[in-house]
Amino acid sequence: MSEFDDGTIIDGRYRVLHRLGAGGMADVYLARDEQLDRDVALKLLHRRFAEDPGFVERFRREAQAAASLQHPNVVSVFDRGSFENTYYIAMEYLQGRTLKRLIREDAPLEVHRAIDITVQMLKAARFAHRRGVIHRDLKPHNVIVDDGDHVKVTDFGIARAGASDMTETGSIMGTAQYLSPEQAQGHAVSAPSDLYSVAIVLYEMLTGRVPFDGESPVSIALKHVSETPVPPSQINPEVPSALEQVVLWALNKDPADRPADADQFIAALEQVREALSTPASEITASMRAIPAAGAIVPVAGFPATTLIPAPDGYRTGGEIDFEAPHAELERHEGPGRQGDSERKGGGSSAWPWVLALLLVALLLGGGAAAYLLTRPQKALVPYVVSLQESVAQSRVSSAGFTPNVIPQTSTYPAGEVIAQSPFGNSRQKAGSTVTLTVSTGPGSTTVPTVATLSQSAAEQQLKQNGLKVSHVAQQVSGTVPQGEAIGTQPGAGASLSKGQGVILYMSSGLAMPNVVNDNLGTAQTALSQFTTNPVSIHYQTTTTAAPDTVLSQSPGAGQPLASKGTITLTVAKAPNTVKVPRVVGDTPGTAVATLAAVGLSVNQVPAVTHNPNMVGLVFKQFPTSTTVVKKGTVINISVGQPASGGGATTQTGTSPTTNPSTGGG
Repeated sequence: MSEFDDGTIIDGRYRVLHRLGAGGMADVYLARDEQLDRDVALKLLHRRFAEDPGFVERFRREAQAAASLQHPNVVSVFDRGSFENTYYIAMEYLQGRTLKRLIREDAPLEVHRAIDITVQMLKAARFAHRRGVIHRDLKPHNVIVDDGDHVKVTDFGIARAGASDMTETGSIMGTAQYLSPEQAQGHAVSAPSDLYSVAIVLYEMLTGRVPFDGESPVSIALKHVSETPVPPSQINPEVPSALEQVVLWALNKDPADRPADADQFIAALEQVREALSTPASEITASMRAIPAAGAIVPVAGFPATTLIPAPDGYRTGGEIDFEAPHAELERHEGPGRQGDSERKGGGSSAWPWVLALLLVALLLGGGAAAYLLTRPQKALVPYVVSLQESVAQSRVSSAGFTPNVIPQTSTYPAGEVIAQSPFGNSRQKAGSTVTLTVSTGPGSTTVPTVATLSQSAAEQQLKQNGLKVSHVAQQVSGTVPQGEAIGTQPGAGASLSKGQGVILYMSSGLAMPNVVNDNLGTAQTALSQFTTNPVSIHYQTTTTAAPDTVLSQSPGAGQPLASKGTITLTVAKAPNTVKVPRVVGDTPGTAVATLAAVGLSVNQVPAVTHNPNMVGLVFKQFPTSTTVVKKGTVINISVGQPASGGGATTQTGTSPTTNPSTGGG
């Protein structure tokens, strides 16, 4: 039964929505942060532990340690505080499945997917380890995976920060299936302890089961200490031997025989991933020399129980079975606790095993004893991946091994060591061969012709030639239709290194010609020779351009024309109104011509003038000059007649007529 009901307001801020899960030390609730309007995962220490200074300190240390770990693969801690005689931590609420649930539903996982998830876990561990924080309970229940396989590690509830050791006397903290041997014995833990747990998780992703299981946490812990794991490939034949070696290397009983840190573990997995992406014919020679880590090696006159250490080339109880976004820790009695004298004096628990092996050897005869006394001396293989060939060979030789170089085409710079076998930091027979795979560079290729191809076809052609498209640029063209390739930069025929990027130019459409200021007929003829796209004509009244002159175009000159786009032309149109010109002082014939030229009609009216200079000339007009009138309007003009004049005539337009109303005179 939950200690806090739904709807409870924690510390005046967090409204409990429902419980997500329960652990040995705390419950986890989904709550709403009403100050910041967001969902959070709220971990509340059980009240029965709130009065125990040790548990409170552990809980406080969890919040302090986790709050300092701001990393894309680590759950964020937002807040901590106290409420109703207990303590809480407010954390990021994560959407997705726990890795445990993903394993149940999808295992065994595809190799590349398992490596990717493991690398993300190791990046989280590496980030914590560099800040002095050991997780101590890495397991799939404490890993959330979203739909995009992005990983976040949760629950630093039993983390150890700095030199302080939170392990209690007589008990161990963590989940039995994922405990390191030293943790199972109650010894001090370190970064390799977390790496052992990560290796257990990787083993489970690849096989669908943990390497050690049993009826009780104690029996499981004893197996961690004393038993050899079944090689993953015996459970899932799809597991590559190189990956199996990395897993078994990280599962060595002695922390010194595991990856020294998460960086080594990550590098090992990346090397395996690189090898898996390389054609088998190119990697067989380098991989053949790697013995299967953890394999049973029969020795004449001695039991076949000697283990080959897994390659050291790379770094970074009963299970709590519930699907909560933030799984909690569990307490178990330590199955292999050392006595106080051993703790103080630094005695080694390995002596009973050494004595037992010597006893077996004596019982089996002198051959085995001779083997123990004369077995080959082993040395540490240096890690030389990413070094130049000359430097790598020198280091391998200086360590007492014989370098063997295998050239291989790759995207890495020429002369760089891209793989080694055996893995770096593994212990191997002194004087044995270390195979170095050295990049010869990507090789060269020729840029192919891609003109007129579609974008997908052009990209495929470039890919087939070992090139990649670094950028796709749109460009108008006078000849290439929209959606077709124009070319590349560098151009076709250029020699480039494989893997190099080129710019792919795609036509955004044919470039429009310029028809502005052309006569409409001329413009239409030019466009019909350029494209079959429809042309739309819009007229615009203007007095600044001759009628039927193209005033503007869309698309503009030089702009791309879409394959089915419409071309719009704006064409000049004469106005329907006109400003009356001044004709006073003109002869009747000149006045008529001037007015007719602007679309106006004329009505001549003879009229007596007392100004002898205006006789026979227009001395008055109506409407007057500068008046704006519609075209076709009749303009009346008065033509001067002398005072003693005879009959008068009327002229409309250019045709003079007699106007009887004026009489003579």
